[in-house]
Amino acid sequence: MTTRDTVEIGLNRFARRGYDLDEVSIVPSRRTRDMDDVSTAWQIDAFRFDIPLVTSPSDAVVSPATAIAVGQAGGLGVLNAEGLWTRYDDPAPVYRRLREAAGEGAPPVALLQDVYSRPVEPDRVTARIKEMRDAGVTTAVRVSPQHTLQLAPAALAAGVDLLVIQGTIVSAEHVTTQGDALNLKEFIADLDVPVIVGGAANYQTALHLMRTGAAGVIVGVGADSFSTTDAVMGIRVPLASAIADAAAARRDYLDETGGRYVHVIANGRIETSGAIARALACGADAVQLGEPLRAAAEAPGGGVWWDSVAAHPRLPRGGTSAPIAPAGSLHDVLLGEARAADGRTNLFGALRRTMAKTGYRDLKEFQRVDLVTGGGTPGEGTPGQQGIGGRGD
Repeated sequence: MTTRDTVEIGLNRFARRGYDLDEVSIVPSRRTRDMDDVSTAWQIDAFRFDIPLVTSPSDAVVSPATAIAVGQAGGLGVLNAEGLWTRYDDPAPVYRRLREAAGEGAPPVALLQDVYSRPVEPDRVTARIKEMRDAGVTTAVRVSPQHTLQLAPAALAAGVDLLVIQGTIVSAEHVTTQGDALNLKEFIADLDVPVIVGGAANYQTALHLMRTGAAGVIVGVGADSFSTTDAVMGIRVPLASAIADAAAARRDYLDETGGRYVHVIANGRIETSGAIARALACGADAVQLGEPLRAAAEAPGGGVWWDSVAAHPRLPRGGTSAPIAPAGSLHDVLLGEARAADGRTNLFGALRRTMAKTGYRDLKEFQRVDLVTGGGTPGEGTPGQQGIGGRGD
């Protein structure tokens, strides 16, 4: 195995070579397996899930009702504690405004900023969590690092099962001269519920976040087809390499602690069943999906997509989409049957078939599958130029 490639981009200035998911492919092994003998289940802390899905906390695809539906389908639905459902008693008219604007093209960012200008009410955070808990599913809400200390008490008082602290980039050490910063290690140590934090973009950040006591680390900045983080901030994360780096941090942290396993959750341009399989093959334990779920008939945005950072009041980093027609129910999108051959329905049924075709019976085994890369730029070149051995924990 060679060391990480570096490229000299100018006199004495080097850049590491990174790989996106569409630059790697999965190699079948000498064995195949019956699909009925394959498990896509995973477990974080005391909570077990049938499919390795964590939803993106976007109001476009997650309401309390769809979070419940995702939980019933075997995944984890994450509601945005700073979203429409905690700003309005009834956000239906807001969704209607956004869908009507989308009928004339993508809704403008100014409209998003306007509807998100109403303040979050902590009492509504409590009410939404209780609504999900009453349905009997595992509950999770997302708070930003900036508002964790303000909103987390309401979520914890409501009995949330998992707390997700998520921003575009999250570090274990935030330096500020403007008041007190959130100390993740101290905050997590005082909690009785597991915490998922992210996003992380490299080995060192992932390892530092693991050392805070987090149960899971989100890897990637959530850049989907509509993200403008690269254009606005110049930040882009080659997700295959970032996942592999985080998996190496997980392995080293496992050795460092004598057995504490922290889950790696991939978050980026994961839009098809093939991308899900590649993310898990690179070492992720689960994937965070947003934009692909807008194809479900139950999506509250009615086929319109926007990420939470698209409504940022000072620096929006994403756009909104035009609406698409439903591809089927949420069950169809997640578990099939598929009616199209584009990899956007039966997402996790396809994952089971990939695992069966490559001979692996569960996700931990599947993380050892061999990968190949053509070594070219994303979306071009021929596969199979360079082999990469799978490395499990």
